[in-house]
Amino acid sequence: MKKTVLLFLLVFTSFIHRIQAQITTPPGFLHQNRKWVDSVFASLTPDERIAQLIMVAAVSDVKRAVIDPKTSNSAYVEKLIRENKIGGIVFFQGGPVPQARLTNYFQSISKTPLLVAMDAEFGLAMRIDSTVRYPYQMTLGAIQGNNELIYNMGAQLARQAKRLGVHINFAPVADVNNNPDNPVISFRSFGENKYKVAEKAVAYMRGMQDNGLLTSAKHFPGHGDTGVDSHYDLPLIPHSKQRLDSLELYPFRVLMNNGLSGVMIAHLSIPSLDKTPNLPSTLSKPIVSDLLKHEMGFEGLIYSDAMNMKGVTKYFPDGKADAMGLEAGMDILEFTEDVNKSIAEIKKSIAEGRISQAEIDFRCRKVLEAKAWAGLNRYEPVKLENLYEDLNPKEAELSNRLLTEKALTILKNDNDLLPLRELDTLRIASISVGADTVTTFQKTLELYTTVDHFSIPAKPTEEQLTALRNKLGQYNLLLVGVHLGSISPRTSYGLTEPMNAILQELMTTNKAVVSVFGNPYSLNKIQHTEQARALIMAYQLTPFTQDLSAQLIFGAIPAKGKLPVTVNSRYGYGLGIETPALDRLKYTIPEELGLDSKIITFKIDSIANMAVDKKATPGCVVQLAKDGKVFFRKAYGKHTYEGNAPVKLTDLYDLASVTKITASTLALMSLYDQKKFDLDATMKDYLPDFKNSNKADLQWRRVLTHSARLKAFIVFWKEAKNPDGSWKKKTFSTKKSARYPISVVGDSLFIHKKYAKKLFKGIRDSPLNKDEGYVYSDLSFILYPQIVKRLTGEDFEDYLKNHYYHKLGANTLTFNPRRFYKLEEIVPTERDTFFRMAQLHGQVHDEAAAMLGGLSGHAGLFGSANDVMKVWQMYLQKGYYGGQQLLSQDALIEFTRYQYPEMGSRRGIGFDKPTFKYSGNAPRYASPSSFGHTGYTGIMTWADPAWKLNYVFLSNRVYPTRENNKISQMNIRTGIMDVVYKELLKK
Repeated sequence: MKKTVLLFLLVFTSFIHRIQAQITTPPGFLHQNRKWVDSVFASLTPDERIAQLIMVAAVSDVKRAVIDPKTSNSAYVEKLIRENKIGGIVFFQGGPVPQARLTNYFQSISKTPLLVAMDAEFGLAMRIDSTVRYPYQMTLGAIQGNNELIYNMGAQLARQAKRLGVHINFAPVADVNNNPDNPVISFRSFGENKYKVAEKAVAYMRGMQDNGLLTSAKHFPGHGDTGVDSHYDLPLIPHSKQRLDSLELYPFRVLMNNGLSGVMIAHLSIPSLDKTPNLPSTLSKPIVSDLLKHEMGFEGLIYSDAMNMKGVTKYFPDGKADAMGLEAGMDILEFTEDVNKSIAEIKKSIAEGRISQAEIDFRCRKVLEAKAWAGLNRYEPVKLENLYEDLNPKEAELSNRLLTEKALTILKNDNDLLPLRELDTLRIASISVGADTVTTFQKTLELYTTVDHFSIPAKPTEEQLTALRNKLGQYNLLLVGVHLGSISPRTSYGLTEPMNAILQELMTTNKAVVSVFGNPYSLNKIQHTEQARALIMAYQLTPFTQDLSAQLIFGAIPAKGKLPVTVNSRYGYGLGIETPALDRLKYTIPEELGLDSKIITFKIDSIANMAVDKKATPGCVVQLAKDGKVFFRKAYGKHTYEGNAPVKLTDLYDLASVTKITASTLALMSLYDQKKFDLDATMKDYLPDFKNSNKADLQWRRVLTHSARLKAFIVFWKEAKNPDGSWKKKTFSTKKSARYPISVVGDSLFIHKKYAKKLFKGIRDSPLNKDEGYVYSDLSFILYPQIVKRLTGEDFEDYLKNHYYHKLGANTLTFNPRRFYKLEEIVPTERDTFFRMAQLHGQVHDEAAAMLGGLSGHAGLFGSANDVMKVWQMYLQKGYYGGQQLLSQDALIEFTRYQYPEMGSRRGIGFDKPTFKYSGNAPRYASPSSFGHTGYTGIMTWADPAWKLNYVFLSNRVYPTRENNKISQMNIRTGIMDVVYKELLKK
């Protein structure tokens, strides 16, 4: 009876205090499943009720443990569970499957289901391998608005934690970090603005709690303005109560008003709140009970910070601190060093009247209520099947990408250098300082244009530095990545003196754009950043920060982030220069477009691998983009069936007839814009030699839609043979000379220097088809380089490169690639057994183009999938790309529309379009506004403005012979794009 009255008084007193205090929202776990709680509570002895308030450390990998393995190994923890009936476990180092197995075992031997906790401030990866690592809270602090992204992160983390059998995350960190020298909080805080800290902490907390994960905001009453790490000593907070109330306590108060389930008390000495010398706040009744419970009205679980930290054990060893913590008002003692000593001290405290059994019982019931809320009243073991996969969902990668993108902050941008424009004027080197090999940052940079890469390790040799200095003079822009291997001020953030010296040297060149992958406070260590042309703060070193910083530099994404802390007088809180996106390709994952990576990858893999397995092609590259976002890039197979060279994304392919619309049609649209080329003019208007020919009055619009009665092709190489099979002397020679300067293939066959004129004359004098109608013809496209030269004064290839390819950063697009690329970077095509009698490798497959020296308007262009896509993205964006309007919208509209639909023609100007009744020339689900082309060697490009889809498929299906047409018979090229259409139609 006495206990019942006392318990009633405790509950009633708590209620009165909450009414008198600032009103808070009670945690949702209170008063959950009372029947279960009553039943379990009744089964516990007084000692076991004490033990329910104790949480010990455990590791699933003792070899990696940074805590004492003697008190965290499984055998020791098992003993505490069996003998002491402890209430919970906090896991540290290990892996997901070992931890899950250990959790299942511990739960199986526990009388009462265990409350399992982790420090997972930035994801489970904070403690265990092979799991998701989200951005640090300071990175998130740079995000302006977009707190729903932080909420989603919390929700995802909750699902991952629960999947692993974890019920509590000791997060969020609600400390306001306003001390640059803080050794323990720093990057763990959302920043120095209490309002921003509060709103982001609430978003994170609600994301977790709304999805069934208990939280514990820390480190109450505020650990942000300390210069001492409480792991090693007791920090002193010298501020007044008024200051603490107005600043440090503000985020905790807001969290409580939003239903916070738990608070963790820090080990701090705060004389303005408790004058007791050397008394940590964890052991202070004025702080835990009077301030937190009574004055602030908090009713949730109150956790100690780890009770093994020097901030508490320095002055209160041997279990005394645990008893004092409960006396102060805490509910759960985390990381108790010696459970038996602690229980003994707590029982002594009860016996001496410093805390009552009723108070222990009250807190025990609260812990049980939390367990019920977390689902332990219906406990099920962790399922090991698919655990790794479930803990690493693609949605988490998307969150990482979006959060990082919104956080990236530009701190300096002289003359609006960023995002980079006019790529054709830049000679770029990238230097990764603090890295031994090519980095993710550098690999992404090269997606946008030609970039030469250099690496400088943290401790470079003088020879390495000299070699770098000797090479950098040829570049007018240096993209410098500062790769800081540590986030802690204790190690100078990973910045070595040699790194600092070379950075200073690079920044004084007046050519450096510097991206810092590390703690923002590192800017206090890096010298002369004011001399950089631009400065990007990426906040930490991850694949996402590196990838997206590179994309920001080139304008694929905008810069929106703001510095969440004051670093120094130059880099103050809130600094952040916003920059726009320039509609360059962004590289991401399908989930950003609402697509499922697993489904997309499985289906495309199935088709592409089938093509390789069935020998429709030795290999291929598939690249897809929607809304300007590249969401799929993958290489399959090998260069040849018998070889070992795997296909790479960067490989160059012979584009065959895709040359027509990536080179010739592009040039014609440019001339159309300049009013130098009139589609309704005739052939004689731009080709004077055609004035008296049967083609003189053929209208270019009809010619370009393959409806002008031109022959499909002329087999020029056969006409160069004598009846006995030898080559005509005025055409070919097996030796190179002044008369025969142009190689047709390698060093075995050369063509007469004037043969091109004969070939053009052959086209001019060729007969026309007798009947009107559609006949696909190469002939006019062979002539367009002449027209370009005549109308512009520039050679065809120079015109394309100077006005388009180099501006787009599409620098692999070239004719005769062996001039610039190694053979291993170029995919071979056919083994020519009838004309050139050789393996074609880096030399154009098309015979007529070969006889023109490898350069023609109908074939001969080589390039990588990524660079082809840049041209086509410009088409999709109506001529706009990279901040420049390179073609007019009018030109794109005119050239890509059906020209003669009334005649049943599916052609645009140069471009192919879907047939009016499906015939397989285009993807089945392509819209009428779509356009594209296929290439004889196994190429396809297709763009669909209605869906904003961009597709590039590269293959060498003609290896080893053109007789192999399985790639068309199996609908490989169109089938892959239809996968995407079908998935989009489901949305």
